[in-house]
Amino acid sequence: MEARGIEVAETVPASRKLQRADALNLLEKASRVSVAKGRKLTEFSGDNIVSDEAATAMLGTTGNLRAPTLVVGATLLVGFNEALYSEVFG
Repeated sequence: MEARGIEVAETVPASRKLQRADALNLLEKASRVSVAKGRKLTEFSGDNIVSDEAATAMLGTTGNLRAPTLVVGATLLVGFNEALYSEVFG
């Protein structure tokens, strides 16, 4: 992030496990959500943002929030996808 001049406002250590309630809290503040799992990219926007489907997509097999998770304005990025990051961060 620093290489692109992006300021990180908050970092949560991996030892602090974020779960479904945390995912739902993040969803309530977002207007767009992109969840990357490998090469698969799932987008949520509009009425389907705060949904069980979106929260489930954000969680890994352990039930914890997938990493990395970034909040960029009203956009929520979950997981890593190079093309998506290039689009958002230019």
